Amino acid sequence: MKLFKILSLSAFVLLLAACSDTSNRGADSDKLQIVATYSIIADMTENITGDKAEVYSMVPIGTDPHMYDPLPADTGKVSRADLIFYNGLNLETGKGWFQDLLEVTKKTDAAFAVSDEVTPMYLTEKGKETQVDPHAWLDIRNAVKYVDIITARVIEQDPENKDYYLNNQTEYVKQLTELDQYAKQAVEQIPQDKRILVTSEGAFKYFSKAYGFESAFIWEINTDSQGTPEQMNRIIGIIEENQIPALFLESSVNPKTMETVSAETGVPIHSKIFTDSLAKKGEDGDTYIKMVKWNIDKVIEGLSKN
Repeated sequence: MKLFKILSLSAFVLLLAACSDTSNRGADSDKLQIVATYSIIADMTENITGDKAEVYSMVPIGTDPHMYDPLPADTGKVSRADLIFYNGLNLETGKGWFQDLLEVTKKTDAAFAVSDEVTPMYLTEKGKETQVDPHAWLDIRNAVKYVDIITARVIEQDPENKDYYLNNQTEYVKQLTELDQYAKQAVEQIPQDKRILVTSEGAFKYFSKAYGFESAFIWEINTDSQGTPEQMNRIIGIIEENQIPALFLESSVNPKTMETVSAETGVPIHSKIFTDSLAKKGEDGDTYIKMVKWNIDKVIEGLSKN
């Protein structure tokens, strides 16, 4: 199966090479060419590079990065990239798609995990305790660590514009720090015994630890076995025992399982919240800062209900 994937990607590379004149037409050769695996990292990178780089996000808005299948356009962008930023922490490894892509394009040395300075959290499901939870960016303090790594790598690649990148970093980190403080103050509106955040996937452990919630979920990480009877019974028990006032549905998750939980318990799904993807341009949550603020506001709003 892996050999088939590699051969398929090789075919993509050959196809794109044959059309290189067309695919490069219009690209600004003076700008850094940067690829991010998904929209959140792309947005962080754009805040640092401004108009000095062209940033391409591979995984489409609203799509799960765990289980992505690269397209020919992705292969071409990676082949021409000066820098490739990925999350790491077990995110892009669902099908081995990212490592295969790097190997085929011979770009392994240009790829950097933005989570390298993060203290990882681990899965709690029996038998999976050694597996890393990838959703570190939902703790804003970790986002600052992501930005520091992005800035350092961009400066290495383009030292002539060092001051420009550092100024952008300073301003962006200031905004992130203010948002972190906003989150810590906002949670004080909720009584301690009501700070239980129920979602489909267990993606909010970093967020919950940072801002004083208990994370409850149907399944822990996106896999082929989601919403099993055992998982459903467990989360329904938590909701009923703690009289949870609101449920939350991730924007990149199929709603059917959480809708079933809502119907079984009589507890409404209060709002969508964002995990693995920004919103589409022009919609609420279309930047990292906007998506995190949306999450904070909706969680506080939902759990404040009597």
